[in-house]
Amino acid sequence: MITDSHRPDYNANVAGSGRIELALHGRHAVFSQLSYCYPLKLLSPRINVPFVAIAYILTYGGGLVSGDRIDLQVEVAFGASLLLLTQGSTKVFKHRPGVRLSKTAESVEDVFGRSTVQRLDVHVRQDGLLLLLPEPVTCFTAAAYNQMQNFHLEEDASAVLLDWVTSGRMSRGEEWRFSRYYSVNEIWLAKKRVARDVLLLDEDVSSTRSLKDRMGIYSCYATLIICGPKLRAVVKTIYAIYREISVYQQASPPDLIWSTNRIENGCVVRVAATETEKVKSWIKEHLSGLADLVGAEVFGKALI
Repeated sequence: MITDSHRPDYNANVAGSGRIELALHGRHAVFSQLSYCYPLKLLSPRINVPFVAIAYILTYGGGLVSGDRIDLQVEVAFGASLLLLTQGSTKVFKHRPGVRLSKTAESVEDVFGRSTVQRLDVHVRQDGLLLLLPEPVTCFTAAAYNQMQNFHLEEDASAVLLDWVTSGRMSRGEEWRFSRYYSVNEIWLAKKRVARDVLLLDEDVSSTRSLKDRMGIYSCYATLIICGPKLRAVVKTIYAIYREISVYQQASPPDLIWSTNRIENGCVVRVAATETEKVKSWIKEHLSGLADLVGAEVFGKALI
């Protein structure tokens, strides 16, 4: 087991806590631990791909409400590959008194108050692979969401992290109507931090422009962090495509924009589009090389 003095011990009795440990038995990827506590739920479908496993991160009731605390720890063994997914977007509801009797909201006091908090701490051993490809976060009107994700990669480990957010329920006129979205992602490679990405979206009462005005025409924003030797071909392809982009003045903004920059042994990609499906299609196309690592059938379960 990988240990980290900065990481709190796992407590299975704490509401919203969970732990995933993926090990290898010969050529078979096996969950030596898959535990969770309400409102968190974890599912693992059976697949017949050597060295590869899938786990779904879910919540009872189909979403998170004010005061919920999710704290998930993940460990991927030497040579194993784990695909972490969600079923549908992560919905964040505004506070409604009595909607959920969560012990977390009553017992946890921190800087985030009554807002929703989700923490993910991942450790990937040498030659391991972690693919975090969830559906986007969708915050409802007046919702507040805070997310902290840390990825600790041993030397020669690899990871893909997708973090994306939509403007809300546009069909109901909820476009950038949430109160706060705060996300921090850190990648550590051989105990050296190689990337830290922070996104804060909130209604600044001191600003004369609303969040919707500041976000422009785009309704979905995504960040991809790709790091590790197993992903060199994917990174190389993204750079090759980016170099071919011609930058010129347009009469109106394009429906989709993207950019990339280098990090040690990888890259960070940012994508924005007028529709969530446009972002999803772009990501799936540019990550298609992952099928060579986990199999086409397994990769096909992501971003559907």
